[in-house]
Amino acid sequence: MKTLLAFSGSSRIGSLNTLLLEQAEALADSLGATVATIDLRELNLPVYDGDIEAANGLPSAVLDLKEAMKEADGFLIASPEYNSFPTPLLLNALDWASRPGAGDDVPLSAFKGKIAGLMAASPGAMGGIRSLWALRTLLQNVGVVVAPTLAAIGGATPELFADENFATSSNGRRLRSTLEETLSLIR
Repeated sequence: MKTLLAFSGSSRIGSLNTLLLEQAEALADSLGATVATIDLRELNLPVYDGDIEAANGLPSAVLDLKEAMKEADGFLIASPEYNSFPTPLLLNALDWASRPGAGDDVPLSAFKGKIAGLMAASPGAMGGIRSLWALRTLLQNVGVVVAPTLAAIGGATPELFADENFATSSNGRRLRSTLEETLSLIR
């Protein structure tokens, strides 16, 4: 069975991106994947600082995140767009996860051989696509293969994701394409 780790770059209660991620999790489940979710806000990671790492090693929450990433075949990542970029919360988590852990753990070990499906939702017309382009570049630079179709949902509202027909809507079909590509890339 293919396993996916899902996380949202938004910490806001009622986040459109978290609602989109919930739709993605349900669709991935219907496609036969096992999905685990991690809440980046609950990890309460400090801002990455090499001095903190040198003095104390990796925080336990980083070790938990890295372990969850290593156990998964791939990732489902929902990223809001903040000034055309992924959120600081998401970037910080990825920075921490890129660091080597104790023992024989090497840098980027949580990313190597992984596949990612990227998605964004926004009330704006572009749907957060610019953050996904930046996120794709970052992930590819650390060894992740990113599914070609990026699911950017423009004009998003909470009601859009609450609609029982979301999965069969054009937005739902776009999301499904991203998920099918993601799963097809996992060996």
